[in-house]
Amino acid sequence: MAEEKLSGNVKTAYDEFYQKHDEAWRMLGAKYKAQHIVDVCAGKSFGKVLEVGAGDGSILKYLSDQNFAPEYHAVEISDSGVAHIKSRDIKGLRSVQEFDGYKLPFEDNSFDLIILSHVLEHVEHERLLLREMKRVASHFAIEVPLDYKAGVDKRIKHFLAYGHINVYTPTSLRYLLMTEGYEVEKDLTSMIEPEVTRFNTYINQKKPKSLVTNLKIAAEYTVKNTLSKIGGEKATERYANAYTVLCKKTDKQADIF
Repeated sequence: MAEEKLSGNVKTAYDEFYQKHDEAWRMLGAKYKAQHIVDVCAGKSFGKVLEVGAGDGSILKYLSDQNFAPEYHAVEISDSGVAHIKSRDIKGLRSVQEFDGYKLPFEDNSFDLIILSHVLEHVEHERLLLREMKRVASHFAIEVPLDYKAGVDKRIKHFLAYGHINVYTPTSLRYLLMTEGYEVEKDLTSMIEPEVTRFNTYINQKKPKSLVTNLKIAAEYTVKNTLSKIGGEKATERYANAYTVLCKKTDKQADIF
């Protein structure tokens, strides 16, 4: 198989993306992404952690502040992302490197855990990245947004605006991982927290603050959360916004090529 490389237009887009940096918004999102990683990894300890597609380092910053692991490494496709990571005070950060989106610059079995948070939905050749990750680590904390809903094909422009070229449900992500020899050890679904919705409404969208809007945001979250808990798996998939898994690698892999 020919070696795949990141498309030039994708590389350019993400270089420019981190130049338009919004610290408060990205740190708010990272707070919950980091907590999801902590939750699925509860009861386990990892000495050497690599984040693949580390963005601006927000997640690693939160994990470091919680003493999640003693040693961290990061790879990122964009120059500006790498620069932001290096500028942060991340305790235990040992290396930050730019990479081509597929080839990880490390020896086999170099890490105890790889973090891949909100990356797969952007990846052109997702199976190739998953195989490379298995080469260098034993465990994996992976999170994706749950973009797939009925009529998703009518919202292509919306998702492409965020760079989302793949869409997932919990079952479709598990299928992808299992056919690449990953074993899911723990998983969780999550909804966008009211704090995030308020920030997006008032700061990003610049809508006027009001008690009524606050109450609506809180009520919508409570209703969806309740329906999700009592409605079973289908309801959970319907209302959840993200899915997080802790996996370990196995020797199994579907013979698909």
